Parts: sequence; structure tokens; C-alpha cells
Amino acid sequence: MVSTDRLLAFAAMSLLLIVIPGPSVLFVIGRALAQGRRVALTTVVGNTLGSYVLVVAVALGVGAVVERSVLVFTALKIAGAAYLVYLGVKAVRQRGSLHAALTGREAPPVSGTLRTLAEGFAVGVANPKTIVFYAAVLPQFVDRGQGHVMLQMLVLGLVFNALALVCDSAWGLVAATTRGWFARSPRRLSLVGGIGGLTMIGLGVTVAATGRKD
Repeated sequence: MVSTDRLLAFAAMSLLLIVIPGPSVLFVIGRALAQGRRVALTTVVGNTLGSYVLVVAVALGVGAVVERSVLVFTALKIAGAAYLVYLGVKAVRQRGSLHAALTGREAPPVSGTLRTLAEGFAVGVANPKTIVFYAAVLPQFVDRGQGHVMLQMLVLGLVFNALALVCDSAWGLVAATTRGWFARSPRRLSLVGGIGGLTMIGLGVTVAATGRKD
């Protein structure tokens, strides 16, 4: 099973990525502003389910390949690090987009919990940030010497998604209860986007510099 130190290290790195507003967070915030907290929280649940499907896919497929091939591992790590840096630079350059997402009202009213869950699921399963993280970062925290590689990945993925569930729910609740405060303060949102972008760049550099743990 996953050792405590690896579990804590993975949780810390996961939290760094999760707190940065990405596609899923923007989607939840938009729902919270347009339709309220119930829709926002239902969206978060669907999003989390979609994200965990990615964990299962990595554990069943990519994880086994990565476990046996240093070349594949290195390629995924470099690709993941480059993409994280790209997302960070993009977030810094386009930090005003968070304000646009908060003030937008494009989403139509959603009728029914199942539909809301389905739409959240679709965003979660198609989120490029989490796809890259699961494929390139998650395998680094698996202790292959302990065996049960697939189970370790599923446990680590569960940790990531539990943290994401809490943080995304918090974003939704805050957006739903402080709409006016956010909308009146573009500079606050710009600061959030800028700091988040720099943090993501740092995370990408960390991923690139981290060696394989055999």
C-alpha cells in the first residue's frame, strides 16, 4: 500500500494544482452565479465522478505501461510538465478571463439533478489539467516495491478527488454567496489568476525535475 510519506507528498502536490482555478472550477463558478449553490454542488459531484473515471483509466492502462517503461514515464513526465507550464503562462496572460466567467450569464437554466450531474461529469472527464496530472504525476508516487500498483493508483486518485470535491465545493459556495463582491472587484480576480498561474508554472518545473522513484 502507499506509504504515509508518499501519500502526504501526493496530497500536497495535488492541493497545489486543485486550488488553481481551471476549467472545472470556472464551470462550477459559472453555475453557482447563474443558478445557485444547489446546482453548483451537484455540478461538483458530477465533475468529481468524471475525474475519477480518468483515475481508473490510468490505473488500468497507462499505469501498467508506465510501470514497465522508463522511456514512456519520462515522455509523459516531460509532456505533463510542459503542459502545466503552458497552462500557468496562459493563466497569467489571461487572468482577466476569470472575471468574465464570473460575470457571464450564458448558461441556460438547468432542469433536473441528473442533467446537472451529467454536464459536470462531462467537464470532469474532459479536463486536460487532470488528465495530464494523472498520467504524468500520479505514477511517480506509486511504490512499485510494495506491489498492488493499480490499487495504489486508485487510492491516490481517491485522495486527489476528495481534495478536489472539498475545494471545488468551496469555490461554488463562495461564488454563490458573494456574487456582488466578486463582480465589483476585477483586480481581486486578476490577482487570483496571476498567483494561480505562477503556482502552476512552479508545479510544472517541479514535475520536470522530479526523478523516478524505484
